[in-house]
Amino acid sequence: GSGMGRTAPLTAVPCPFLQFCQPSGWQLFTERNPPTFFVAVLTDINSERHYCACFTFWEAVESAQPQSLPRNGEEEEEEPSSPVQPAQLFAPKSLVLVSRLDHAEVFRNSLGLIYTIYVDGLSVSLENVIGNLLTCTIPITGGAQ
Repeated sequence: GSGMGRTAPLTAVPCPFLQFCQPSGWQLFTERNPPTFFVAVLTDINSERHYCACFTFWEAVESAQPQSLPRNGEEEEEEPSSPVQPAQLFAPKSLVLVSRLDHAEVFRNSLGLIYTIYVDGLSVSLENVIGNLLTCTIPITGGAQ
């Protein structure tokens, strides 16, 4: 398989980005929220600006094994109870683009394209799409058309 749909552990992401992408904390939701996008400007130790675009969407997570709950508050010793399916949960997944250039609309379009290819499961590899996006040239404002 292509590996799409697999989720890496959160520990694989540097901690500052975890807080940057989800400032109110990472949590599961019972409903799929609409995608969100924002750009923050971070300044490094040399006073250089870095534009950090964050596109977050919610993805269904695989539920754990069905749980058995006792009927009517009774102990489980007597009769096995019927399994209860846990509610469908959704986890946030963020795509982050960091640049020294201030092009918010280009960031939004690029991350939106990556998201669309990911969720639609298109046969184009994400590596090729990202490689093509990284090699495109953005014209200078007011330059030759």
